[in-house]
Amino acid sequence: VQLQASGGGLVQAGGSLRLSCVASGRTFSSYTMGWFRQAPGKEREFVATITWSDTTYYADSVKGRFTISRDNTKNTVYLQMNSLKPEDTAVYSCAAPPRLMETTSQGSYDSWGQGTEITVSS
Repeated sequence: VQLQASGGGLVQAGGSLRLSCVASGRTFSSYTMGWFRQAPGKEREFVATITWSDTTYYADSVKGRFTISRDNTKNTVYLQMNSLKPEDTAVYSCAAPPRLMETTSQGSYDSWGQGTEITVSS
C-alpha cells in the first residue's frame, strides 16, 4: 500500500491540527494504520494506531489529546491533534503493517508515507 500524508504546519501551543493520510489500493479497510513521529535529535516513536477492526491505541504522551480515526470509503486515516504542546513538534508519518496484522510495534510496519512536519510554538 502506498501512503500520502498531509496537514502539517505551524501552530501555537494549545492549538489544533488534523493530519490526513490517503492510501492507495482497494483493500484499505483490511489494514491497520498507524501514526509515528520523530522529533529533532530523537528516535521515531509510536503515536497512535487504529486497527482494521477499528480498535485504537495511543501513546501515553498523546492520550486524551489526539484522536485517530479512519474513513474506509475515502481510504484515509486521520489524526486529530488538540491541545498541542511544543514537545509535539516533530515530523509525523503514517504507516501500515502487512494486511490484517494488528500491531503497534514500529518494526512491523512495512509501508511508510512521507512525513509531514508539525511545529508547535510556545
